[in-house]
Amino acid sequence: MGVLTEEKKKLGLEVLSSHEDSKLITHLNSCVHCGLCAKSCIYYQVDPNEHYVPAKKVDIVSSIYRRYNTFLGRKAPWLTNAKNLDDTTAEEMVDLLFGSCTMCGRCTPHCSIGVDINYVVRKGREMLSRMGYVPETLQATVNAAMETGNNMGITTEEFVDTITWLEDDLKFEVNDDNANIPLNVKGRDVMYTLNPREPKFFPLSISAMAKVFFAAKESWSLSTKMYDVTNYAFFSGNMEEADAIAQRMDDEMNNMDANRCVLAECGHGSRAYKWEGPNYIQKKLPYEVLTSVELLAQYIRDGKVKVDPEHLTEVVTLHDPCNLVREGGTVDDQRYVINKIAKNFVEMTPHGIDNLCCGGGGGQLAMSEYNERRMKIAGLKAEQIKKTGATIVVTPCHNCVDQLMQTNAEYKLNVKIMTLAELVADALILE
Repeated sequence: MGVLTEEKKKLGLEVLSSHEDSKLITHLNSCVHCGLCAKSCIYYQVDPNEHYVPAKKVDIVSSIYRRYNTFLGRKAPWLTNAKNLDDTTAEEMVDLLFGSCTMCGRCTPHCSIGVDINYVVRKGREMLSRMGYVPETLQATVNAAMETGNNMGITTEEFVDTITWLEDDLKFEVNDDNANIPLNVKGRDVMYTLNPREPKFFPLSISAMAKVFFAAKESWSLSTKMYDVTNYAFFSGNMEEADAIAQRMDDEMNNMDANRCVLAECGHGSRAYKWEGPNYIQKKLPYEVLTSVELLAQYIRDGKVKVDPEHLTEVVTLHDPCNLVREGGTVDDQRYVINKIAKNFVEMTPHGIDNLCCGGGGGQLAMSEYNERRMKIAGLKAEQIKKTGATIVVTPCHNCVDQLMQTNAEYKLNVKIMTLAELVADALILE
């Protein structure tokens, strides 16, 4: 990580000394160390070690706050368990806040007095980012987005080539030469976004949504300039980079002159733009922002698309993405869609806002340093899936898809992982 210089230390401590963030100060001073949050954490469930108690993450940030921002902390730090911000503490922070947390937020509703533990973790990561202590693999993902416009570093030529052959396949599948996947068409109602994992690894997800748009007779377009729904700076804690990525999306929405920004199936991407985006760029967005989950439910409710209710007889279960569901409140729409298509839908236990994280959130999929831990906590999700007896697992998040595919292989679940759009596309009744 390099030596913690006084200059780096000053940058990190500025996050805690801002008088504007009364929310942070409130939560840093509220934890009573009751330990009730422990069992809510998937890391603690797998390894019941004090290190993994969520309150420990709050404590390390609050102890630094006390050391430099309170009278007793400055004069008699041993009386308040105030910690010096030094190399040892910084290293512990990296392991606790990056290496032992998916930012799933499950600990927060389990806190006895309502400490927003997830928020404190985010501020701790912001401190580490300012000091230059973001894990290298996570920062590389952010760098790719900043330098190329998408986190996979896909060139425009490669992207256009992928869309071109997908468009040919779409025409064949729907038996209509007028079917298309429009690029850079201004004035359409919808500007659709993608998770770069789609053009890179899961192109059929693009085909699925394009087929749905065709069936709905939607006025839509992709942009080659800005289509990346993700914002990994939300995970790294770099507010300047998070702002820049969100601003690009806003700029392109205005350039495309679209009425609605539809966010692809990505939990953190939805949160980072729909709910956090206005905070990043400091303005109310002048157009509608909705997730593809909400749009798919709208299409079916309004009769814009028709689906075969007898399409699926296999047992289907649903994994709820943390940022979309627990943090974003999108609970019912995906269930409405699945129940319109699948005859045998079985919920995981627990599910909804109390669901267990898949293990890939918080940037864990990008941080190869913690792969062993990540796949160990994935065992909890594997057990959930097994207990449902499902052969198909649906999840409206490509981060979750990737993690669940690895979990499927690691724990030999022998299930099929699908996005919600793929489920709908397969069940469409085309007129």
